Amino acid sequence: MDMTPPPASRLAEYDPRYDPLVDATPGRGRDYAPTYWVASAGAPPPDDGPVTQDVDADVVIVGAGFTGLAAALFLAREHGIKATVLEANQSAWGCTSRNGGQGQNASGRLYRSQWIARWGLDTAKRLDAEIRSGFETFKSLVAEIPECEPQAGGHLYIAHREKKLAFLRNEAEVMRRVFGYQTQMLSTAEVHERYLRDHECHGAMLEPDGVGVHPLKLAFGYLKRARALGARVHPASPVIGIETKGGVHHVRTPGGTVRARAVGFCTGGYTGQSLHPSLRSKIMPILSNSLVTRVLTPQEREAAGLRSTTFVTDTRTLRFYYRLLPDGRMQIGSRSSITGADAPNPRHMQVLVDGLHRKFPALRDVEIAHSWWGWVDVSHDMMPRITQPDPAQTIFHALGYGGNGVSFSAHAGRRLAQRIAGRGDAAFDLPIYKTPLEYPNVFDTVRSPLFAPFRRFGQRFLYRWYYLRDEVL
Repeated sequence: MDMTPPPASRLAEYDPRYDPLVDATPGRGRDYAPTYWVASAGAPPPDDGPVTQDVDADVVIVGAGFTGLAAALFLAREHGIKATVLEANQSAWGCTSRNGGQGQNASGRLYRSQWIARWGLDTAKRLDAEIRSGFETFKSLVAEIPECEPQAGGHLYIAHREKKLAFLRNEAEVMRRVFGYQTQMLSTAEVHERYLRDHECHGAMLEPDGVGVHPLKLAFGYLKRARALGARVHPASPVIGIETKGGVHHVRTPGGTVRARAVGFCTGGYTGQSLHPSLRSKIMPILSNSLVTRVLTPQEREAAGLRSTTFVTDTRTLRFYYRLLPDGRMQIGSRSSITGADAPNPRHMQVLVDGLHRKFPALRDVEIAHSWWGWVDVSHDMMPRITQPDPAQTIFHALGYGGNGVSFSAHAGRRLAQRIAGRGDAAFDLPIYKTPLEYPNVFDTVRSPLFAPFRRFGQRFLYRWYYLRDEVL
């Protein structure tokens, strides 16, 4: 790969086919994906430019997305540690500028009833308390950054088929009875009257906690606050090697080596196979597509029954997530290609367009203004990890959100900062902090970066099964 730095006057071209299972790095100094968030966020705040020489640092954070920037912010704010953040491309270039901006009181893809089944009631209750604390961390940062256009109103979980109502009723009951949430079940008529006229709706569960945000404006707020407290953020500085000598990590970039006593990896779905041995084949990167329409007229909004900005997901395994944005546009996202090489194929974006039209036939003739895709970091058990894999190594990870990290990434950054600073906490014996990222033994034969793409044969099979289960059976 060419590591010649791009001229200062321009960014390297965005690569729509980047694939973390086959590409060594996501590039160097590449431009943002053409997302609505990039188009509407304004100019990025100042950063510290690429690394240009060998330097010493207290802590290196790899990845300048939500988690990495939050970690740098909390390292400075709560522990007096000034981190050096290394980013391959631009600040908030990866997952952070490509998601749906849905800040839920959740993390990972498991529901609270599944927590009970997997870890028992006591652990599930303690995990719920930690996730709630994480949502408060997120809300506190959102309150500091009003320019991120927060939209309170909770989360509407829509049954896309009538048979999914039993699942939602059970989950609502568990959340009320076991965890004390004020969840409600709504009829189709109530959803249509109060929220939106989704033609696939057969009822819904309303969770009162949830804040929609402009994710890139929020990340820019993290960046400004972290740098104001002394953190340094270096774009166009991909990590191309790490060597540990005498307890000091030598983190190599094309422009120089950064030496630090601790390293935190916050690279999400953009974690390349060769980044570090402790991260090899520990997550499965999954592509998600998203689109945003032009601004809808009042008449179009009325015809589609768009009466609320509360964000929505449906009950498909490969779920659709959607909401009305503050400026009157409609945003919707869902699954995409299996591989990066196939990501630009128009048929994947057509899945979204067809979904939008099924749900809101009145929007069939509305133009699509922005479309993009991005990688999601999925762990083997669908829950995140904020861990120190080897107690003898001061190397830490925070990733594996499974597409549900907009809110919890703030708290993950906070907990990562706490761990890097050597501070303990009773919560650290919870599974998301205690157990390592690990794929089950079935993947042992494909742990090598050479064979990692073969894991996608299983993904293709699962996608076909999910379609049959969601739409046919």
